[in-house]
Amino acid sequence: MEDLGRDTKRCPWCGEDPLYQQYHDQIWGKPRRESQDLFAKLCLDGQQAGLSWITILRKEKTYYEAYDDFDPKRIVQYDEAKIAALLANPGIIRNKLKVNSIIKNARAYLEIEKNQGDFSQYIWSFVGGEPIVNHWHSMKEVPAFSPESEAMSKALKKKGFTFVGPTICYAFMQAVGMVNDHLLSCPEWERSQSL
Repeated sequence: MEDLGRDTKRCPWCGEDPLYQQYHDQIWGKPRRESQDLFAKLCLDGQQAGLSWITILRKEKTYYEAYDDFDPKRIVQYDEAKIAALLANPGIIRNKLKVNSIIKNARAYLEIEKNQGDFSQYIWSFVGGEPIVNHWHSMKEVPAFSPESEAMSKALKKKGFTFVGPTICYAFMQAVGMVNDHLLSCPEWERSQSL
């Protein structure tokens, strides 16, 4: 992990946790365009509901193992035995609604791919295909949701997705670089522009 040094300022939300700092520096806010990757991230953000993101981040590897690398075609085949195994897995959030939400989301994802084409293009259409670049000076300025995340939430719910409220959708948009919400004082604000 790159040491940013004393003269630079990361966004304060990642604190001092090395895992959180690495996530901030290498992943958060960097545009991601691969459909299955976006599906995985949307599902993981839904798992965060009521929890802190660091809780999910610490379990991310186990989530990928438990959910077949978030392959929607495999997830839609899950039967009661697989669901029971997931609910017994201490490496993920063992909440029946959240376990079932990933299966429902996989079905909805496949429907979008079948009827509307590429999921990535569908998701990125909510920001016109290009990142929204914000110019925040402090965390107090950063919103919890936006008109775009509200539109995404409404559309995804209509398609059958769950755990996709406007706040979760906004966190997802920030994470996958649809919105650049790094603070202006953060070196990653500029780096995210060049990707």
